[in-house]
Parts: sequence; structure tokens; C-alpha cells
Amino acid sequence: MSQLNQVCYRGIEREDSYTLAAYQAIGGYSAWRKILEEKTDRNQIIEVIKASGLKGRGGAGFSTGLKWSFVDKNNPKQKFLVCNSDEGEPGTCKDTLILSKNPHQLLEGMAICAYVMGATKAYNYMRGEFFLQYQRCEQALNDAISAGLLGKNCLGTGVDVEIFNILGAGSYIVGEETAMLESLEGKRAQPRYKPPFPAVSGLYGMPTIINNTETLASVPVILEKGAEWFAQLGTKGSGGTKIFCVSGHVNQPGVFEVPMGIAFSELLEMAGGVRKGRKLKAVIPGGTSMRILSANKTLSMRMDYEDIAKMGSALGSGGVIIMDDSTCMVQALCHMMRFYEEESCGQCTPCREGSGWVYKILKDMVSGKARPDAVEQLYTVAKKIEGRTICAFGEAISWPVTSFIDTFREEFDYIVANQGKSWVESQVAGAHARAFGWHAKDNRDAS
Repeated sequence: MSQLNQVCYRGIEREDSYTLAAYQAIGGYSAWRKILEEKTDRNQIIEVIKASGLKGRGGAGFSTGLKWSFVDKNNPKQKFLVCNSDEGEPGTCKDTLILSKNPHQLLEGMAICAYVMGATKAYNYMRGEFFLQYQRCEQALNDAISAGLLGKNCLGTGVDVEIFNILGAGSYIVGEETAMLESLEGKRAQPRYKPPFPAVSGLYGMPTIINNTETLASVPVILEKGAEWFAQLGTKGSGGTKIFCVSGHVNQPGVFEVPMGIAFSELLEMAGGVRKGRKLKAVIPGGTSMRILSANKTLSMRMDYEDIAKMGSALGSGGVIIMDDSTCMVQALCHMMRFYEEESCGQCTPCREGSGWVYKILKDMVSGKARPDAVEQLYTVAKKIEGRTICAFGEAISWPVTSFIDTFREEFDYIVANQGKSWVESQVAGAHARAFGWHAKDNRDAS
């Protein structure tokens, strides 16, 4: 496909793509140099980003240009930029390639954003397990500073942009933007109440913009090739490309940067199709915190914010999880909820207590110990969490649970009624019986 890897993954096929020389060979830092040399008006850059249709790639899908405009450029306070490179959402592994294979493009995007908002300091906060990615970003940062591109007095223009790479400690909740600010301040990573929003009172109470890795890495290419070029790659409502991480029951799981709005069927084909020729059963389109979709809803689905929302889910982080017809939905959900039960920060009672109850009920279902009303109990607990927490972690628990039950209710009822035996197992047993001409009724008659 000719439109693969045109933005965030451009040039990564080179073994030395993470070096300054390789990045400059494909035009790297040209947008940043032009801004510094021409002293480009900050509002002009914001308008270009708005026109490009770039939306936040971390999950919210909010207009990037509009977000940048929220910071008062005339405010004399110190301003900060934070790049969210934590990437802890299960099923998501898109940003790690940018950090390890194309770090200079991220740094250039961060520099441009910092310039626009008048920030002299920026932080790239990486997930605690990203050791190689951290080393690559540190090398890239040091090389860019040595070349005069970053740091104090960039290219002798008097513009200061000091960037710091930060390695976290592996917490999932730190991916929530205000929890990340708490961590940067040396505190326990717990979400803050909003308002005030970070653009008004963020890091150390100062105006702060927080953007995702993929979002910021898109910026240099937009300014280099133009807003119209970027916009036409995608759809009317969602410009540019999007990186999708396709995992689960596919023959060739992988990470693909493709035009926004690509047909789901085409993306699935790029991943080699459903494994072993099995039948597609369900899809989670944006990481495990998003609502699950049955296979029939994905037949004509396009991978953009608007179309997936119409189907009842969300694009989220772009972690596309494929499930074939051998999947027990109760067991799959139980596996997912174990993660969320362990990762709740415990600040909000509905999330702290509710996540534990959700996981316990699901464990009882799988082990055959569930109460007769377990499905209703599970659904009720999940609904009680939704909308009652400081951050969206509550929805990350509630949405999967309620959507799994709404879409595959018969599997939940079956496993409760049959003391832990899954509906999928019964279907397989039935198929085998039919294949060999064996029927339960015949067996009873023989006895």
C-alpha cells in the first residue's frame, strides 16, 4: 500500500533511523529550522494544525490545534509541555516504535509545540519498562543539543527549548494526564479533579499542554508538507494517518500506520486475516478499555473516530484486538478485568471497590462458583462505577463489562447455569457429536 508509514513511521525501515544523520536525510528538523529562521507567528502554526484535522492520538480524539489555543500565550508564567509516552493500555504498542526508531521526529514535534505555547521546558514521560526507548531518546536528545537544534538558544535565535526524558515506574494510571503531572512533581500518581484543566493549572500549577507521542510526532510532517496534504490522507472529520496495533487471533499481528478511515476489512487483511481461517467473532477497536463490537458490526466499519462511534465503541488508543469463534467471552473479560483490578489507584471508592467486585464475580463464573443472579449483579456493579470516578478509569472497567454482556449475554447466562462450563465448549462438543453421529438422547436411550 503506497500510503503506509507516511507520517510517524517514515524512514523507520532504515537500521539507523534513530540517528540524527538518518533523520536529517529525510528532511528532519526542516520545519523547526524554518520556524526559528523566520520567527513564524505562533497563531499561524496553530491555524495550520487546526486545518490539518489532527486530533489527539492518545484516545480522546480532541482537536490538537484547538487544545494548543487554550494556553494564554501572553501569560508571563512559566509554561510546560508534557509528552505522554507512557503507553500502558493493553493491546497498544504504537508509540514504542516512534520512541525507539524515530525519536528525532518526536523531539522536533515537541520543540514546535513548546515554541507555539511559549514553553521553555518540556518533558517526555515514558513507561517504566521502556528501557531501550529511553536510551534512544536520550541519545537523540543529546545529539540534537550538540547540533544546536535543542536546548538553550536554539540555532542562535534566542529561543530556549529544554527537553527532559523521564522514565516512569510502570503504573497504568500514570497514563491519565493529571496523574502524570502528579508523578512528575514527585508525588503518588493519582488523577486530579478537573477543572482547573492543565492548560490553566498543570505542572506545578503552571499552564501545561499534554499531548500523546503519536500526536506530537505528526506535527513536523504537517508543517513540512502542508495541512491540506495531511488532511487528505484521512477523512473529512479525521485527517492524516493513524497507527493501529492489531493483535489477538490473526495470522500476522503487527503495527500498521495507515490512512485514517481505512476499512476494517482491509486492516484485518493486512494482518493476515483471522488465524487458521476461523470465523471472526468480535473486535475491540481501541484497546481493552473500549466497548467490544460483534463481527457483524465490523463488516462495513471504517477505522476513524466518527464511524466507530456510530457502531457504539471508540477508536481509543488504536489497539485492535481480534477474537475468533473459539473465544469464551466470559474468560476473555475475566482476564481483562484482572488487569484493571490490579491497576486501580484506589483514590475513588467506586473504582477501588468496584474493580475488585467485578473481577471476583467473573472469577466465580469461570470457576463454577457464581450465584444464580451473578450476571445481573456484575452488570449492576459495572454501571455503578461508570461516571462516578475522578478520571476515566471507571469507564475503562464499566464499558467492557456492560458491552460484553450486552453483546454476548447468552455466554454469561450459560456459564453461570452450567457451573463454569463455557458456551464455546458446549458448541465444540456439540459439533463433535454431530460429526460422529452421536447424540445425547441416543446415549440416554442406550443406558
